[in-house]
Amino acid sequence: MESTITRRSFMEGLAGAAIAFPFVSRCWGQPPNSKLHHACIGVGGMGNSDLHSIVRGGKVQVIAICDIDENNLNAAAKILAEQYNQPDVRKYRDWRDLLEKEAANIDSVNVTTPDHMHAPITMSAIQKGKHVYCQKPLTHTVLEARRITQAARKAGVVTQMGIQIHSDIAYRMAVRIVQNGTLGKIKEWHSWKDGGPFATGGRPEGSDPVPPTVDWDKWIGVASMRPYKEKIYHPFAWRGWLDFGSGMMGDFTCHIFDPPFTAMGLSHCLSVKTEVPHEEWNGENYPSWQIHEFLFPGTKYTEGKTIKGTWYSGGKRPPDGLVEMPPERKLPGAGSMFIGTEGVMVLPHWAGPQLYPMDKFKGYKRPDVKSLDHYQEWVDACMGNGKTDAGFDYSGPLTETTQLGNLSIRYPGKMLEWDASNLRFTNAPEANRYIHKKYRDGWSVKGLG
Repeated sequence: MESTITRRSFMEGLAGAAIAFPFVSRCWGQPPNSKLHHACIGVGGMGNSDLHSIVRGGKVQVIAICDIDENNLNAAAKILAEQYNQPDVRKYRDWRDLLEKEAANIDSVNVTTPDHMHAPITMSAIQKGKHVYCQKPLTHTVLEARRITQAARKAGVVTQMGIQIHSDIAYRMAVRIVQNGTLGKIKEWHSWKDGGPFATGGRPEGSDPVPPTVDWDKWIGVASMRPYKEKIYHPFAWRGWLDFGSGMMGDFTCHIFDPPFTAMGLSHCLSVKTEVPHEEWNGENYPSWQIHEFLFPGTKYTEGKTIKGTWYSGGKRPPDGLVEMPPERKLPGAGSMFIGTEGVMVLPHWAGPQLYPMDKFKGYKRPDVKSLDHYQEWVDACMGNGKTDAGFDYSGPLTETTQLGNLSIRYPGKMLEWDASNLRFTNAPEANRYIHKKYRDGWSVKGLG
């Protein structure tokens, strides 16, 4: 399958295809010393961490917070009052109410919810002209990623996906090592993450009483309704359910594929082929292990016209013999391996890159790079200072790759050939039905479903 798609040509094509939305934002034209007026959507778990990371720079005033769990709301309000001297934050249980009532009062939002709600909230915020920081993976489906990338670009809002290690010294150094030619041309790469699935066993029978602090209908959101079961979905195990999360791949590929994507200037893949234990797959939870082989168009940093990247999870690893490593060293539990014409780099998730053979790179002077603050980079860009490095123009295609991998588990052993320009599989039209999903009645969002 031949393709001439590059990131530049694809993004130029988006300009004509994008959906037009009006841009209305407080922060454009603000005095340099004014604060960014912000709303946090999802403030439990990772949402709590994102709140701290966004507010800690002293440039953000939180106007409103939203969560389906009242306990999370109260805890976040207490943090804002006691740690950041912001006692007057308004609390919401429904993000739609927040965006409607606070549209004139906020400049930006962060979206830190289960994966299935990332796209509807993000798209709705973009349509109101708000800058968005959205946790990874950016969306739950391939089509959502494409539409949100288009919408954000057309609206001119500042965006960032929550792959904070993108800005860490370890990942930035690895990118520089590839791009300065230390490894020669990259022939292929392998990425992996140990650990089992987040959930198993299929959908449980029966139901449990919904905790009085939880609004279950709003937690379900755009997905199909199902009974509440204690500790099965909320607050963590949703990651392992196809209806709500993106499995091990969605939780880690956006992190671990990030350095290869950045270093080699990758964008949309040409094909994906997947191995899973399909005979034991229940169709509700993600398989216990996965191996995905992606083929991408080559770039100036790669050896050939195409480059293959392989993802492994659930205890699967790259084959032996790819790297000349001394016996006392082992591959980390998660990371990437870049196979170059002049050497191999192992990049742990996350720690400093390791170059092999060790004798060849003894005394190698590492590039002089520093860590950046992923969150404050976005805050500054929202206020007109600088730009983000993991905006949706970049993280949208990265998310599409992640969700193409998840989609392909339904067709184990089959090479699915992907036409990125037209958002379709050319050799498996039956797979195109999974590029998107139907939203629950009453939860439609313009441009998505």
